[in-house]
Amino acid sequence: MTYAAPVKAFHYLLRHAVDVDSIMATDAHSEVSHDLISDILDGAASFTQDVLAPLNWTGDQNPAQLNGDDVTASPGFKEAYAQFAEAGWQSLPMSTDIGGMGLPNALAAATSEMIYASNMAFGLCPMLTSSAVKAIDAHASDELKAKYLDKMVTGEWSGAMDLTEPQAGSDLGPLTTKAVPKGDGSYSITGQKIYITWGDHDCADNIIHLVLARLPDAPSGSRGISLFLCPKYMVEDDGTLGARNSFKPIGLEHKLGIHGSPTCVMEFDGATGWLVGEENRGLACMFTMMNEARLFVGVQGVAIGERAYQAALQYAHDRVQGKVINGEAGAPIIGHPDVRRMLIDMKSRLMGARAICMATAAASDMAACAADPDARKAAHAREALLTPIAKAYSTDLGVEVASIGVQVHGGMGFVEETGAAQHYRDARIAPIYEGTNGIQALDLIGRKLRRDGGEAMQSLIAELVSIHTMVKDGDVAQLCEPALRDGVETLKTATDIMLNASEIDAMAAASDYLALVGDVVAGAYLIKAAVKGKAAGDSLADNMQALANYHALSVMPRAGARLDIIRKGADVVFDFPVGQLADL
Repeated sequence: MTYAAPVKAFHYLLRHAVDVDSIMATDAHSEVSHDLISDILDGAASFTQDVLAPLNWTGDQNPAQLNGDDVTASPGFKEAYAQFAEAGWQSLPMSTDIGGMGLPNALAAATSEMIYASNMAFGLCPMLTSSAVKAIDAHASDELKAKYLDKMVTGEWSGAMDLTEPQAGSDLGPLTTKAVPKGDGSYSITGQKIYITWGDHDCADNIIHLVLARLPDAPSGSRGISLFLCPKYMVEDDGTLGARNSFKPIGLEHKLGIHGSPTCVMEFDGATGWLVGEENRGLACMFTMMNEARLFVGVQGVAIGERAYQAALQYAHDRVQGKVINGEAGAPIIGHPDVRRMLIDMKSRLMGARAICMATAAASDMAACAADPDARKAAHAREALLTPIAKAYSTDLGVEVASIGVQVHGGMGFVEETGAAQHYRDARIAPIYEGTNGIQALDLIGRKLRRDGGEAMQSLIAELVSIHTMVKDGDVAQLCEPALRDGVETLKTATDIMLNASEIDAMAAASDYLALVGDVVAGAYLIKAAVKGKAAGDSLADNMQALANYHALSVMPRAGARLDIIRKGADVVFDFPVGQLADL
């Protein structure tokens, strides 16, 4: 159950798939170098392998505990968190304007993957803190920023996101938590929130909650929701901590996985909070937090898949079972063709999803830092387009890869002692939280595709066409050329169908469309990385070429089958009578 960070893969993709040199050419990142990137990746690898990974099984077997009004984290987590904060990992991608290191998000995607792969339950805490910082920095008053951001950026204080209620999950319109003005600029918050990840713990000195609530005169539905900042401990004017606020955890969920992450039921009983952003504009503020979180949940999907892959690879090297074809007696199962097929399938698909996540992060870097306004606008559109794909495609893949990992282990994968089952259990939450993958698919077709008439998608397709041109006119990656050509044409056709479909047909086909886009884009990025790596003389280019070949022959062709069902729209979904779904 060890973990070895895939540092070579991160380096390779940063250089040849997402072109980190373009990011380093911006004024904001002019001091970033490949040597610095190497040092940071190596440091993250050491920390995650040596400190976080040994606690992964411990956290699973010894979940966080609710003791009275306080949650105690899993054994070792508090000490590991102190090391995490002391080393400055929390501040790595945050703006220098608020005390962060100001390093690229593309690099943060790599370091975050290491954190999640080594210990996904632990990694949720800094992820939520980072997203909360972004929301506060973008929408809060200068007074709130001055009081709270410094210690959140360092990791001394953590953040939490309080959205869900028993009757208000994906649809927040029925939310009932109340916020009543107290007459001094603050508000009294009363209500119950559920599924609050790291809502309480003993790792950080304070926990800053961003809470959705409804003002007394607010309109009904989602248009009447505001966002409030509620600290666990009140903060005095001199920055010291004062009295405890009037909210607490009243329960911990017993979950399928991520046991080391305390998922709290939080009770707000006249808690003091401060408005973040404008009244009744809470969802807009919260989406600043959620959009970043969605990308990094996608990274979690890749991360847990990588951990499952590594466990399966090690087991395949160790386990002896049956006579290996063309092998000596007693040879391990990695010599069996079907085991080898499962491993290369896991590895190639993970590398493709990793490239999508890194490309999304790189687009966010260029959206913030490119010198040309048109370039920033285009990068922002690319980031918005890729975010639901990164989240849904990568997390669905994480579950699939973790399942294959169990299969490689055979019967030993179905018992807990190998750890393969934990990876499968941990992976299953990622397609659900931060917006279910079905919602990501609807977001892709509704907000990111049809709203702008397909402009952002056409820009992405143009990039894929340019990658195909590199292959067609070059002397490498020729094995991939027919699959890439067909994949791009399939994506063009599917996009035209979705742009012209009725609403119900588009919604019924949304998940298949997202998966189709993911398969084609992931394959294209692998091919791009192979071609550019060869041109640069990278010694690992042949390995990337082998992954791209497998992906082109085994994964990208699935787009054609998805196109067939996209053509049929809602009929194949709704033809079966709803009253007979229980039986034929």
